[in-house]
Amino acid sequence: MVKTSERIYEDFEVNCVLKGSSRKELRDAVVRTFLEEKGGYWKNGIKQVTKYKYFVETLSDGKKIFLLRPTFLNKGIDFQVWVERFENEEDKKPSHKDIFKDLKIKQKENPKLLEKLLDAIDSVWYCEEPEVVLKRIGKIEFKNGFSTEMLLKILKWLFIEQDVTYWNYDGRGMLRMEINKQLDISDLSDKMKEFFK
Repeated sequence: MVKTSERIYEDFEVNCVLKGSSRKELRDAVVRTFLEEKGGYWKNGIKQVTKYKYFVETLSDGKKIFLLRPTFLNKGIDFQVWVERFENEEDKKPSHKDIFKDLKIKQKENPKLLEKLLDAIDSVWYCEEPEVVLKRIGKIEFKNGFSTEMLLKILKWLFIEQDVTYWNYDGRGMLRMEINKQLDISDLSDKMKEFFK
């Protein structure tokens, strides 16, 4: 039988909780989860492609954050981070630029409150769960932009994505340093300096 370029997509949705207390634990948990996926295959000369949507976070307003696989920019075990009804009631993949733009809006609105938010971002960067951080820091509310909850939960997964994709470099460090660069912040915390030694 001659195989064609025709393909059929088989979609899977998975609810999962992936936690860890270190970069390695988080990366390993994500990769182990992806290794359980059903592989693509051929049937009757038609390519059967498996697609996965992993629901990993639920926001207080009911929206969910999900990971989408496979992606088409990189090959292998990478993923995209998406938010339901993110923009104009449509699902969207928030980009690093979206995060930088939001933080600049917050910086302009209230620089002092932004410092508190950056401390919360650092806690997530150090692998503390966003829910735990939110309970500890109390309310950080800005008039404009993403909610603190959404921002921290998106960043959790963008940091993990960077660790999966760029583990042999500095993974999440690249995104965290770019946040400082975009906000024109040159100082690093002592703890963060240790990471970059």
